[in-house]
Amino acid sequence: MPKAFPEEFRRDVIAVARKGEALLRQIAKDFGISEGRLHPWLKIANRDDGIETGSKPSNSDESAELRGARKRIKLLEQEPESASTSAHNTHSVIMAPNSGDKLI
Repeated sequence: MPKAFPEEFRRDVIAVARKGEALLRQIAKDFGISEGRLHPWLKIANRDDGIETGSKPSNSDESAELRGARKRIKLLEQEPESASTSAHNTHSVIMAPNSGDKLI
């Protein structure tokens, strides 16, 4: 059966981990616990304290980010198309008089 740790001990470990001054692996080692035990403690403490971990963006943040990415992709996809179209038009205008073709 896993060893039970006092609440005060868990609070101390969580406080040190939240400072972000060391890797969780090192914090767990320093306190004599496994990193696998520390992760759930942090998750529960963050949930209880209403702290967002930042690992998952909110739906509105994610939606805004996706809209921006789609807009940039659309612009990038249009660049080669417009460049080749203008090059083609320039070529036609320049070559048409020399080849006897009529300009349209």
